[in-house]
Amino acid sequence: MTRGFKKAQKGTPPVIDPYLPTNGNFGYRVSRYELDVEYKVNINRLAGTATITAVTLASLRTFSLDLSDALAVSKVSINGHRPANFGRTRGKLNVTLATPLPAGAALSITVRYSGTPKPIRSLWGDVGFEELTSGALVAGQPNGAASWFPCDDHPSSKASYRIAITCENPYYALANGKLESRRTRAAMTTWTYEQPEPTSTYLVTLQIGQYEQHRIAKQPVPMNAVLPQRLRKNFEHDFGRQPHMMKLFVKLFGPYPLSNGYTVVVTDDDLEIPLEAQGISIFGANHCAGDRGAERLIAHELAHQWFGNSVTARRWRDIWLHEGFACYAEWLWSEESGGRTADEHAHHYHHRLRHSSQDLLLSDPGPRDMFDDRVYKRGALTLHALRGTIGDENFFKLLQDWTTRHRHATAVTDDFTGLAANYADESLRPLWQAWIYSTDVPDL
Repeated sequence: MTRGFKKAQKGTPPVIDPYLPTNGNFGYRVSRYELDVEYKVNINRLAGTATITAVTLASLRTFSLDLSDALAVSKVSINGHRPANFGRTRGKLNVTLATPLPAGAALSITVRYSGTPKPIRSLWGDVGFEELTSGALVAGQPNGAASWFPCDDHPSSKASYRIAITCENPYYALANGKLESRRTRAAMTTWTYEQPEPTSTYLVTLQIGQYEQHRIAKQPVPMNAVLPQRLRKNFEHDFGRQPHMMKLFVKLFGPYPLSNGYTVVVTDDDLEIPLEAQGISIFGANHCAGDRGAERLIAHELAHQWFGNSVTARRWRDIWLHEGFACYAEWLWSEESGGRTADEHAHHYHHRLRHSSQDLLLSDPGPRDMFDDRVYKRGALTLHALRGTIGDENFFKLLQDWTTRHRHATAVTDDFTGLAANYADESLRPLWQAWIYSTDVPDL
């Protein structure tokens, strides 16, 4: 699938997504990343080799990859040959081929790189690779993947992954997918993971810490926990209802989309917010305090495996397709577990939105506001209004159709509104106009 892009002014490069105008690259499509990285915790040193399998979309003489300026590149090869030139400018690795490639040509890119990884500064704070007190994590949303490997860093670019991480023996290393092997040599251990399902770069993660793994449940989906031993007791209380959540979401949203199950990581450090990755959710020690205070967030992150991770917004302006759906899943879990009903949540947050600034357009909130809580709550209210219009049976049939039709793919708002029309007896245009394409908060 080729991408549409915003027409650039003369002399400026074209833009794939105006919310992240410097992210993403033209001329090729990646199908697979194979990453071999070594990380030394005590000195925060990363060395890696990335092998990227792609195909050209047009005749290609030059191309670029996203890669943090904190990482130096020592070698690049293209289809086994040296390029004419490669260099760095503002978060890009730019490559000039010795011989142009025609459209449809196979492209195997190997990049050797190393350095002291650090987060990438963005409108939304520091994102990407982050040191912990004893270990490291990657929080990739929305543009942090380039902080630790060269990539085409945009959600519309999905690929499979093999990730091999080598680190010192006291540390547990986790990445996306199934653990294929764990080999120890002297003081270092290499953990190799295979993630076959197409995955956006921001959903690829690396988690390193002095952790232990525990099985939570085998059915209906294999569920595991990776966390410090000191938090085990609190975890069993705080996260104890996750298997019940999984059963509910499978019933309402359709089959769990990944072949390798679901893993929850709890870091030894506190984290401001939890975050999602493909098949993994990451929480801080503060979310595991023994009081079940984070259960709403636990439901939210689990729901992202369907909404955001499997069905991914093709452009960031449509992020309500992630956050509105995951927020609504919180309300569904609350009702299932004996808390407020979804309708009570809807009326509560409708009242709050009515008394907030009404200048946010859900279909295009702008880059600065794309993680604003109003996107989450207004998105959830939109779904509740839709549910009230088409009825429970059609609403949940629609959600399952949505997660099946766009499984491991990308979509935009028009895809959802177009699909919903099949489940309605009347035109939904007034509903979409009021909730998605207007700023005023309508009646519920």
